[in-house]
Amino acid sequence: MAVHEHSHRRPGFHLPSLGGNRTAATSESAVSARTDTHTARAYAFASLRLLTGFVFLWAFLDKTFGFGYATPSGKGWIDGGSPTMGFLSGVAAGPMESAFHSWAGDTWADWLFMAGLLGVGLALIGGFALRLAAVAGTAMMALMWIAEWPPAKHLSDGAPSMSTNPFVDYHLIYAVVLIALAVASAGDTWGAGKLWARLPFVRTNGWLR
Repeated sequence: MAVHEHSHRRPGFHLPSLGGNRTAATSESAVSARTDTHTARAYAFASLRLLTGFVFLWAFLDKTFGFGYATPSGKGWIDGGSPTMGFLSGVAAGPMESAFHSWAGDTWADWLFMAGLLGVGLALIGGFALRLAAVAGTAMMALMWIAEWPPAKHLSDGAPSMSTNPFVDYHLIYAVVLIALAVASAGDTWGAGKLWARLPFVRTNGWLR
């Protein structure tokens, strides 16, 4: 009688599949790493949004109520003070010096400036309408940059301007931050960005996002 030995495969010992398992594990690790990076980026942008929003909102509150920081107590907007008088009347350089002096303390300038601070601040804190906030905030920062006019070495009275950089200052940094937050949809994390985007009038008008 001839005895034939049959080869049997042992479960769990498949050499050809080892490479496949390794590839699958590598793919899962890569996906996990990308997810973690995306999450970290979203949290970083959300944190930047909230901090920047607080800068704008605090400026509005301080100028309105006179908390004693940039705005002395008793000289807030509700006390009859002007949010633009001090800054615009103190412009001492740049091509719009005389224009800013004429606008200082005007009712329309006060309301427009304060509406901008409040609107941008609330949009950033809430995480909605970031594109509108970026446009409005960038316009405000551009005007304030022109008012301080960093390129000037000397003021109109001949005194040194003490400018630390002829182009880049904090106004430009804030403008870039606002644009970056809008592009990154930073309101989707820790904000109402996703809910805002689902509103019918926002879906049909993408620029409102």
